[in-house]
Amino acid sequence: MTEMRGWAARPGWYGSSSGDRWRPGRLLITACEVGVGLRIVAGTANPVLAGAVATALRTEAVTPELERFPDGELHPVVDHLRGDDVYVIQPTGPPVSDHLMELFLLLDACRRSGADRITAVLPYFGYARQDRRGRVGEAVGARVVADALAGSGAQRLVVVDPHTAALEAMCGIPVEMLTAVPALAGAAAPMAAEGAVIVAPDLGAVKLAEHYASLVRRPVAVVRKTRVTGATVHAEDIAGDVAGRPAIIVDDMISTGATIEAAAGVVLAHGGAPGIVVAATHGLLVGAAASRLARLPVRCVLTTDSLARDQSPVPALQVESVAPLLAEAIGRLHHNQPLGDLLVRG
Repeated sequence: MTEMRGWAARPGWYGSSSGDRWRPGRLLITACEVGVGLRIVAGTANPVLAGAVATALRTEAVTPELERFPDGELHPVVDHLRGDDVYVIQPTGPPVSDHLMELFLLLDACRRSGADRITAVLPYFGYARQDRRGRVGEAVGARVVADALAGSGAQRLVVVDPHTAALEAMCGIPVEMLTAVPALAGAAAPMAAEGAVIVAPDLGAVKLAEHYASLVRRPVAVVRKTRVTGATVHAEDIAGDVAGRPAIIVDDMISTGATIEAAAGVVLAHGGAPGIVVAATHGLLVGAAASRLARLPVRCVLTTDSLARDQSPVPALQVESVAPLLAEAIGRLHHNQPLGDLLVRG
């Protein structure tokens, strides 16, 4: 059973902090402060999230007309947006190519409709894993997508916990990299018993694990992993004490679940306690992810609604909403206010 929590369950968790500890608070930009000229355009990838963001800002999402030709071409038509500050919300999850093409066309349609400012809001940025060449002849997919977004009319990009921090350097337009870690850490905190340890499933997740650890005040352990294929990984060893400790494995995404499965295997092999908690911003949960997670002694799988999903077969799935985070960021951008406390830590 999926438990849905977040913006609908509590008024907001951004805008109130004590040092590096977060606690629930009201949104800093209230709906009455938004004013006219702000338009939320909802793509088809996650219209529920776009609607939740619009509701938090006390406005209505613009739902474009979308015609699909028999040969598969998309033909979107947007409302009159002349002079407006437009935010197109479209995560680029599966099917990635379809959602990306729709986003490119929506951005171009907004530009041709006379929008004054256009921001592409990608709660999940597909192709972020293709941020460098591993061998001769490979494409750098993240750079290709970034250039296409700018070329389609986006003047700013907003993403949540992208797979690579290099995304900002690749883009020719400003990039705001928001983080959902405070929300997920807040949900994980009651399960972080005394003696619990935050586990990074590979070296690339160390900074992320340190962010979680600073919020729940627990130590960090790091798994040494080798990726064999896109769906197969091999975890070899772990640095840090996990013996007898409950583990919270954290990552930016769960795709096939192979990385989580490998990390959990190493933790358990080194005497880690059962009842593992898994936290990841983006729950793609494709391929064998559900069956992999079902085989593990997992107490809870925490993720967000950055990607739309039907009822998930993943056991103990708990979903935190990023709608308050996106609404807060959009409200501040609309009023030209800083986003510092909402951004990914450097």
